[in-house]
Amino acid sequence: MTLTVRPARTHDVASIEAIIEPFVSRRILLGKDPVVLYEAIQQFVVAEEGGQVVGCGALHVMWRDLGEIRTVAVAESHRGRGVGTAVVDALEDNARELGLGRLFCLTFETDFFGARGYAVIGEVGDAAPTSDLVTAEVYAELVRSPDEGIAEFLDLARVKPNTLGNSRMVKSL
Repeated sequence: MTLTVRPARTHDVASIEAIIEPFVSRRILLGKDPVVLYEAIQQFVVAEEGGQVVGCGALHVMWRDLGEIRTVAVAESHRGRGVGTAVVDALEDNARELGLGRLFCLTFETDFFGARGYAVIGEVGDAAPTSDLVTAEVYAELVRSPDEGIAEFLDLARVKPNTLGNSRMVKSL
C-alpha cells in the first residue's frame, strides 16, 4: 500500500487521539483534550495508508522565523516503516512554505530527530540555550504566550514537570 501525508481534517481527530494515546499513557507526549486538537487541526498533517491514519504531527508557528514540530506519533503497527520521517518531511515543507527558517522540538527521540538534522540545544534546565536562539526582545514577547510549547521552548519553570527527560532540539531549514 502507498503511504500519503495530507493536511488533517476534523474527522481525523479521533484517529489522532488513538495514535497519541499510548505515548500519553507512557508520559512521552502530553495529552490534549479533543477541543485543543480541533482548535489546532490546521496545524496537523496525518499519514494515511489504505484509508487508515497511521501517523500524525503538527507545526506550530512560534515567531516570524521559528516554529515547533509537535505531537509527532506513529501507530505501533507502522513504526520503523518511514511514517515518522514522512510526517516530519511534510511539516518541514510546510514550515518552508510559511517562511520559517528554524524548527524546534522537545523530544525523547534524539536519534530520530538527530538523523534529520536537528541538534540538541541544551538539556531542559540548562541556562543558556534559549538566549542563543532568540533576542531579548523576542524572548520578552514569547514569554507572554499562554502556549505550553512556547513555555517549553523558553524552559520556563512552570512546565518543568512536563519536560523531564526531554531534549530540546533545533534545525535550521
